[in-house]
Amino acid sequence: MPSYEVSSIATVVGGHTQVLDDYQGGVRSIIRFNDEYPLETLQGIEEFSHLTVVWRFHRARPEDVQLHARSPRGDARWPATGTFVHRNHRRPNQLAISFPRLLDVDGRDLHVTDLDAVDGTPVLDLAPYFQQMGPRGPIRQPAWPGEMLAPTYWSNASERP
Repeated sequence: MPSYEVSSIATVVGGHTQVLDDYQGGVRSIIRFNDEYPLETLQGIEEFSHLTVVWRFHRARPEDVQLHARSPRGDARWPATGTFVHRNHRRPNQLAISFPRLLDVDGRDLHVTDLDAVDGTPVLDLAPYFQQMGPRGPIRQPAWPGEMLAPTYWSNASERP
């Protein structure tokens, strides 16, 4: 199986300090681009409201990977689903994709909110979110993701009990 070497282009600064499942909303952080990238690599990004950010679960360990079916969050109310049906650090490459809102651009610093990564997270890739590149056609999913995420995932972090 081929492998690929990928280097981070930026780092998350500030924002969440702990890895937690819920209350991800309302937290501001900075995506700070590495100095090796000229400022013009970000030219025009301020025109967009949202970004597509690929990042690595840098606090995860290789032994966290679980290649079997399991109930989301270990909750038996939800059906056991395979490794590639979950969106967490237990997948082989321990990568995530998020769609934070871009608030401001200051040099190599992109100020964002609603990025569910923690301080120090390496960013592997970033692009503006193009509405036309989003899902086409009706979206279909089982009930459990909404049951698991809708109540509190994007609730404001300041409301955490």
